[in-house]
Amino acid sequence: MQKVLILEGKFLEKIWGGQRLKSEFAYPIEGENIGEYWAISAMESYPSIVTNGKLKGENLKDIYKNHRELFGNLPEKEFPLLVKIIDAKDDLSIQVHPDDQMAAKIENSLGKSECWYILNKNESSIIYGIKAKNKDQAIKLIDEEKWDELLKEVKVKKDDFFYVPAGTVHAIKKGCLILEIQQASDLTYRLYDYDRIDKDGKKRELHLEKSKEAIKINELENKEKTEKFDTYQKTELTANEFFQVRKYQIKSKTKLKRENPYLLEAVIEGSGKLIVDDEAYPIKKGDFFILTNEVDDYYFDGEITVVESNCN
Repeated sequence: MQKVLILEGKFLEKIWGGQRLKSEFAYPIEGENIGEYWAISAMESYPSIVTNGKLKGENLKDIYKNHRELFGNLPEKEFPLLVKIIDAKDDLSIQVHPDDQMAAKIENSLGKSECWYILNKNESSIIYGIKAKNKDQAIKLIDEEKWDELLKEVKVKKDDFFYVPAGTVHAIKKGCLILEIQQASDLTYRLYDYDRIDKDGKKRELHLEKSKEAIKINELENKEKTEKFDTYQKTELTANEFFQVRKYQIKSKTKLKRENPYLLEAVIEGSGKLIVDDEAYPIKKGDFFILTNEVDDYYFDGEITVVESNCN
């Protein structure tokens, strides 16, 4: 049917968004506050569109539904992952996501575990977890609005990586540019939003009771494993129960083998070529594509950095 699905995503305006998706990736976008690019999405609201081959013009949601063989005939009813770029010109709200069990019970949805790969060179920080030793203490600090006593702020730099499991209190802060890979869910419970006013003069909705229920005292640790080869370097970023993520830093032509039913690819630096069965596809920073189950071996050629992911 089709070996490579090159994708075009959707841009979302956000109260905290900016212009870096245009200035740093040369995406042809309009609007002043573009906060997210849903690059690989089969979500009902913003599905990605295929721009090449027999499936050109079709959206990923329909392709997953009608051509499941391209994804190894996996049992998941819905495409399980969502890949975004996030531009935070301002702080995002303090938030938490429910796990699968809570989301299924309350929202009829998947939960939302995610991970962040930091793209910005400028100084920035994130909220990553809480200082509370247990959930009762966390809820007390929330009720008293003692955010400084509750929240852990972590300085971040380019190429840092963070796994954010469901139940983790977190926030992306001003100045961050992030590649996010997550479960295919748009569930977000806001704990606090700095009393901001939106364009209609209203404060955004908070979800305090749901947030308190969702919070977990997660052990947050990020262990990376790097292997160096003649033509490339491979870094295993995470292998959790929902997804695997790895980074390839390619120096020259490199042969790789598809070892999962399908692979999601994000080019985050450089330019070059993807080669599959002697067909070459030009690729550059900001491109996203899927290697389907019909691919066996594939090559990257050029000086490029690619973040590759797959569901578990």
